[in-house]
Amino acid sequence: MTTTSAVTDWSAERPWRGIMVATALPLREDLSVDYDAYAAHVRRLVDDGCDGVVPNGSLGEYQTLTDEERARVVRTAVEAAGDGARVMPGVAAYGSAEARRWAEQAAEAGCGSVLLLPPNAYRADESAVRGHYAEVAKAGLPVVAYNNPIDTKVDLTPGHLAHLHGEGSIVAVKEFTGDVRRAYELAELAPGLDLLIGADDVLVELALAGAVGWIAGYPNAFPAACAELYRAAVAHDLHTALPLYKSLHPLLRWDSRTEFVQAIKCSMDIVGRHGGPTRPPRLPLPAGIAAEVRAITEKAVAAGHH
Repeated sequence: MTTTSAVTDWSAERPWRGIMVATALPLREDLSVDYDAYAAHVRRLVDDGCDGVVPNGSLGEYQTLTDEERARVVRTAVEAAGDGARVMPGVAAYGSAEARRWAEQAAEAGCGSVLLLPPNAYRADESAVRGHYAEVAKAGLPVVAYNNPIDTKVDLTPGHLAHLHGEGSIVAVKEFTGDVRRAYELAELAPGLDLLIGADDVLVELALAGAVGWIAGYPNAFPAACAELYRAAVAHDLHTALPLYKSLHPLLRWDSRTEFVQAIKCSMDIVGRHGGPTRPPRLPLPAGIAAEVRAITEKAVAAGHH
């Protein structure tokens, strides 16, 4: 596959669409951020057919970064991508005011949109969640909601998302629950809200249900193969998508596991895309898990995926 169609479902008007890679952050052995390696990584992702990047998500270990590091990661991504619209920083924070400040920093850097978790310091009720998204939307950038009730304990149900969209607080949702049934209810309640695939291992299912984007993990290691898979899936070209999906699924399912950051970085290192270690509290993969990730990564390489 060539990458000439890489922007067919992406545009500066709706830059949250398409395949947006939640970027892993390369670290040196002393756990400092390797900004040069990160810039090279972002450039390669775009060159290999991905539409843009999502820095400072959980895969980018934002929780362990200083404010200075977090801001510099965004600036590095914008410069490397060559177009700020292609960058959708995560702006999650314990407080709504802090999340808004990160959204304002993203706007100043020239980003096209931001990704926002609901309040995650406690189990927030619906009114608190609506206020949180309304506050961050005041920064002026389009806000993509991130629904991950597994980690946040706050479930953005289709009805809740429809309210947020109707109030003008969000333009899309990254859906991570794995419950494909929600896609159809969401389309009924909020037909103007863009559905983005949030978990790698339900990509085809959500693409068939109408998703218009993928905030993706494993393209960090296999961008070209994942871009081909995504475009075939959203085009409903199952002749192309299903064999590729089955081949890649042993890797893709790691995106939904506790060790997803370490696993993806491990795969990156194996294929020559520097991932490096992770910062505590994330620890190196246990030997058995590392061997499993290595085996399935090497099998994907042997199958010609890159």
